[in-house]
Amino acid sequence: MAETIQVHTERVDDIPLLMHQQQKMGIPDVLNEVIQPHGNRKGLSVGWLTTAWLSFILSEADHRMSEVEPWAEDHLQTLQALLPEPVRVKDFTDDRLADVLRVLSEDETWEEVESQLGRRLIRVYDLHQAPVRVDSTTVAVYHDEEGNTLFRNGHSKDHRPDLAQFKVMLSTLDPLGMPVATLVVAGNEADDGLYVPAIARTRPVVGQGGLLYIGDSKMAALATRAFVHAGGDYYLMPLPQTGQVPQLLEELLEGVWAKEQPLQSIPALGDEATDAQAKLLALGFETTRRQEAEVAGQNIVWQERLLVVYSPTLARQARRGLAKRLKRAEQELSALTPPRGCGRRQWEEKEALQAAVQRILKKR
Repeated sequence: MAETIQVHTERVDDIPLLMHQQQKMGIPDVLNEVIQPHGNRKGLSVGWLTTAWLSFILSEADHRMSEVEPWAEDHLQTLQALLPEPVRVKDFTDDRLADVLRVLSEDETWEEVESQLGRRLIRVYDLHQAPVRVDSTTVAVYHDEEGNTLFRNGHSKDHRPDLAQFKVMLSTLDPLGMPVATLVVAGNEADDGLYVPAIARTRPVVGQGGLLYIGDSKMAALATRAFVHAGGDYYLMPLPQTGQVPQLLEELLEGVWAKEQPLQSIPALGDEATDAQAKLLALGFETTRRQEAEVAGQNIVWQERLLVVYSPTLARQARRGLAKRLKRAEQELSALTPPRGCGRRQWEEKEALQAAVQRILKKR
């Protein structure tokens, strides 16, 4: 009698690669170490369930929990071969995935997972002295902000002020751009107050002392700079052109205009530059000033380095941009008072015309 052979075929796709990479990162081990489930919990551990779930999200580009169980059923033999624990389709039901989300949403648990995973990745990729970049972004969502503490209307970086949003403050390590710490806050939160907690979350992962934190001008608040200095670290950011900074810049440039301040030339790297002007990356000089602030009840005094830098490339771009804006403004201003003719609107009130002119000037 001929033997009947049953063949079951599954598409493996990129699942083994995703599983291996997450295992190399230590995701299942860290989660199983930090999260201690209830003693009556059976089935796949939290660490390996999350690893398989992340593989589904990355492989299928789908975040819906309802689609994970059918996916697991279609790839059951693959999952059984890749995971070191017994796997059942019912390990991937909605309620079990929701339990994982509930545990990970606890701030204390998430911070510990983030800290342990970050330290492990830093050891693997040897990023102990890498610069840390701190910046925020907003994510617009189609939600009603009423009764919701996270989804709020605020300044939209997506140019969609009509949509509610939440804000993410992220610190990453150069040169990989590897995330180290994340803060998720309401969409109407100001950036200025988020840098200190983000840096505080970063330090347990990367260590404290001797690291360089890089940010934009919103990181330049005195309290933030004092907090970084008090921890033995360094900071680098452009000062915003507000308050006393414009006057300070004018005073620093007086020596340059009088040709009394020596300038240091910084050449461009590489062979892309073809002329002498393009080969010059920047001109500048360095000075210091005394700073004083209070951190955790202690008065901190330090000497702050100021880098005054002129970039020829940036200056050329600024001049081109200014010329375009001036030309556009001139065209719009001329359009306000066209020659008399059929269908051409003429202003009858001086105040209304002046208001229209001011709107154009403010826009450009």
